[in-house]
Amino acid sequence: MSTCLGLYVENNVIKYAKVSKDNDNIKIDSFGIKFYDKLNEAIKQVVEETYSYKTPISINLSNEQYNYFYLFSLLNKKDMQNVVNTEFESICYDNGVNKDAFESRYVLVNDLGDKEKVKAIHVSANKADLAKKEQQLEGYRIVSESPMGTSIGNLLDDKANENVLIVNIEEKTTITTVVDKKILDIQTLEEGATQILSNISVKENSYSKAYEICKNSTIYTQEGKDLQYEENEYLDDIMPTLYNIVTSVRKIVDQSLNRIDKIYITGTASVINNIDIYFQEYLKDIKCEILKPYFINNLQTKINIKDYIEVNSAIALALDGVGQGLKGLNFKKETFMDKLPEWLTADVGGKSGKTSKLASKLNIRFDMNFNEKLTAGEIGLIRIAVGILILILIYSGISMFLNKEIQTKNDEIVKVTEEVNTQISKINNDTTILRTNTSKYKNMTQRLEDLTSKTQEKNRRKNAIPTLLNQIMYVIPKGVQITSIQNTSGDTIVINAQSYNYEQLGYFKSKIKEDDILLNVVSDSGQREGQTGLIKTVIEGSLPIG
Repeated sequence: MSTCLGLYVENNVIKYAKVSKDNDNIKIDSFGIKFYDKLNEAIKQVVEETYSYKTPISINLSNEQYNYFYLFSLLNKKDMQNVVNTEFESICYDNGVNKDAFESRYVLVNDLGDKEKVKAIHVSANKADLAKKEQQLEGYRIVSESPMGTSIGNLLDDKANENVLIVNIEEKTTITTVVDKKILDIQTLEEGATQILSNISVKENSYSKAYEICKNSTIYTQEGKDLQYEENEYLDDIMPTLYNIVTSVRKIVDQSLNRIDKIYITGTASVINNIDIYFQEYLKDIKCEILKPYFINNLQTKINIKDYIEVNSAIALALDGVGQGLKGLNFKKETFMDKLPEWLTADVGGKSGKTSKLASKLNIRFDMNFNEKLTAGEIGLIRIAVGILILILIYSGISMFLNKEIQTKNDEIVKVTEEVNTQISKINNDTTILRTNTSKYKNMTQRLEDLTSKTQEKNRRKNAIPTLLNQIMYVIPKGVQITSIQNTSGDTIVINAQSYNYEQLGYFKSKIKEDDILLNVVSDSGQREGQTGLIKTVIEGSLPIG
């Protein structure tokens, strides 16, 4: 049986899950969420509470970047690696960063659009971030440090024949595309649960209380219009972020070359009530549901399944540690001690002064008195020792022969490598010339685009305001009065409205959002005047012109 403690660490929050695997049977031994001010102390508490002093630990990367490179499938492994390194170096050059500041890994998947090519999913992380996390976890046995965008796929049932998107709304949001049971794409959005929790915690002065508020919040849907707006005072802190996320998801679905059968929602934001129904309203043709670990129904437990779902990210990381998931994306560098079996490393170098298990296994008797007659057991030991010596001599002879052959092949490889490097140098020179000419072309193109943009800007603004007024006229409910509409700057529109009823104002705000009359809509919760009883509110958004 293998066991691993998964730790998902983000801003102010640790999610943890201790998972055991015996063949195909998976068990969650303990799990939970902990809010912290000092990360080191929080990790120590988790280890103590879960009795994971010597348990392998799997953690998530921080601020990882995803890139995709397309390679010819006929290239050998060494050439593919050279191409990937060259492409990543080019990206670093274009962004003005040092490639040596990053640690990177990649895996290859089939390119569904071109059978002659393969797609490299390339993940890079800042070495300083890696070193900081390793320092925070110094003294613990870290076996895996993997990107969350790929690890979250561990929760899917590999027997299910469906193409899915996994929308993991954690500190940031990762959208993982899985086609034919294989991860093909990961996209990262800056919007995420941290943005929601931070907005609420500013009001409540508590990150943990903000999390509980999210768990007790219910999203308005078309099926629940009877829900009173004043009962959901924090929706203005929640809905703009969710709207941006669901809009990005819909865009990915529309641009996908593959049919998407289902969308799974997970992460911190998945605790918000009705979030799956909210996604369903925007993605009508695709089934949307909260992601449950595929093995969760097999667990013999009285614990509510929703409690497990809260720590999905930690469960996924723990599954990495017990041997599931994509191979090759582990950023934890394997040391010599990691390669040794556990019984070899146990108690070695301990402070107790006890003999290690390795020493006890090699404790062979050499203090024999050769003046005494050897016993049958001693004769047997000598025969075994002689046999081992003969095997060592044979092994040494074969090794010398193989080393000689390997050296010959290495010399041949060096010659071929020098030829390849010469060709690569020529390619780099041609690339430099091409980039110079491209830069000139881009400057000329930019001038033309600037001129065109100015012309288009005049044309697109010409009818924007009349169209806006016409649209508002058709959606404004009876009882809502607009006191002013201002174009404060650029595409920004500010609407001042009033009514005697919160519900009418809420409906008016929702229609402006849903009908895309304005984009990136934000509004206050409204204030009722004591004398008149009128509720006044301010709605702000951008004109949908482009």
